[in-house]
Amino acid sequence: MPPCKNAGMLKLIKAHRLGILAWVVLCAVGSAVLGRLELAQTRDAFETDARIVHRLLSQRAVQHDAILATLALLQAGADNARPEQRLPAVYPQILTVRRRDRDAAWDEPRFAAADIQSRTAKRAVLADTDFANGRYWVVLHADTSYAMQIDMRSLVQWSEWPMRVESNPARVTLEAAGQYFVLQAGAPGAKVWRFDFSKHLAADSQPFEVVAVRHVGWAELPWGWMLGWIALVTAVMAGLVAAQGQRVARRRAEELLRFGQVARLNTLGELAAGMAHEVNQPLTAMLANTQAASRLLAESPPDIDTARGAMTQAVQQAQRAAEVVARLRRSVEMPNLASQLRPLDLQAAVRNALYLLEPQLRNCGVDPLMRPAGEISVLADPVAVDQIIHNLLMNAVQALEEVPRAERKLTLTLEADKGQGVLTVRDSGPGIAAEVLPRIFEPFFTTRRGGLGLGLSLCETLATSMHGTLSAANAPEHGAAFTLRLPLARQP
Repeated sequence: MPPCKNAGMLKLIKAHRLGILAWVVLCAVGSAVLGRLELAQTRDAFETDARIVHRLLSQRAVQHDAILATLALLQAGADNARPEQRLPAVYPQILTVRRRDRDAAWDEPRFAAADIQSRTAKRAVLADTDFANGRYWVVLHADTSYAMQIDMRSLVQWSEWPMRVESNPARVTLEAAGQYFVLQAGAPGAKVWRFDFSKHLAADSQPFEVVAVRHVGWAELPWGWMLGWIALVTAVMAGLVAAQGQRVARRRAEELLRFGQVARLNTLGELAAGMAHEVNQPLTAMLANTQAASRLLAESPPDIDTARGAMTQAVQQAQRAAEVVARLRRSVEMPNLASQLRPLDLQAAVRNALYLLEPQLRNCGVDPLMRPAGEISVLADPVAVDQIIHNLLMNAVQALEEVPRAERKLTLTLEADKGQGVLTVRDSGPGIAAEVLPRIFEPFFTTRRGGLGLGLSLCETLATSMHGTLSAANAPEHGAAFTLRLPLARQP
């Protein structure tokens, strides 16, 4: 990208940095809220499924206790009936059932130890767990004790299982004493956020813990909604920027129109004053000549009444013309600015003029360099100062258009010097010809085609009316420099 485009882009970013910051903040906050809502919904769905899993498994565990208790009651007075052998056909999770008759002993130590523990606890207890194969034994002590082997995978009522085992990313296990059996493996994914659920089964005889873990990665965030939010914020911000730009352009146009109207009125006053001055001289001569002729004719003996009457009328008409011209001059001449002076921040006036002319400066490819010197308060008329600065900047832009774009420079320097606030407007244009420089502030003198030659003359008149000066010179390198001096509002 060319350097000028880079500079323009940097300037655009700097001008709209607050808007860009607001856009970034709104996009980030909105996306974060949408992401958190999605994560909250995912967590709620995960915890709901995990609670359903826990309830289903707990119902199975409680059912095992009820089956063992029922067997103990049925065997209390039965003769060699063995209904426990029919249980695997009815309950798929029951693999096998063993019994110990009254006054008999268990043939395996693990069942004997569990029988003693069950007698003490007065409930069924866990006898042995084989996590590798997914099986465990539960023993209940009674006159006829029973040991029942359970298949962990068959504990699951898959028809009521709340998750799709093949695709659901949640991992579900049964755990005890640091070992576990996987009921649902879960889908692998990025481990950015982790949701956990852990709760013991509702049966003390089967002290397993249902553990569910859910990992959420970046891919599961609602990117579509986030992009939609960013697009919406971008559209709204673009609309606000466009509306603000229209308001700024309209305000700038109104200010420029006001300057133009003031300039035209002041120019008209300058023009009328010049015309009045030019016309008043021949009128004065006419008046003197007619008065002299009237006196000469009055000394002649011939009939001079008609001549005297005619000359008297000429004198009256000449006086009337002089009065009309004088009245016209009084009605259009500029007001006395000396009575309207008040403290004015010269630097603020310069910035305001640069702001109003920003489109022209941008089109010309000029990036003004301003060298402020702190607050400089001068005694001046705000409208007159605005008009002078505006005129000087417009002249500088017109001069810069005559040189290559890469050579265009505009520098504004502010300083306080000898009780005066000094503003110097320096351009890198072709400069002022030596024969033109002495006449630069003369009324009606111009080197520009179509110009009236009243702009700089009017600016000098306005500066003088405010007890200041306006001067012109050629810059040391090349270009022109105009210097406005106005008295400081607070003298050192």
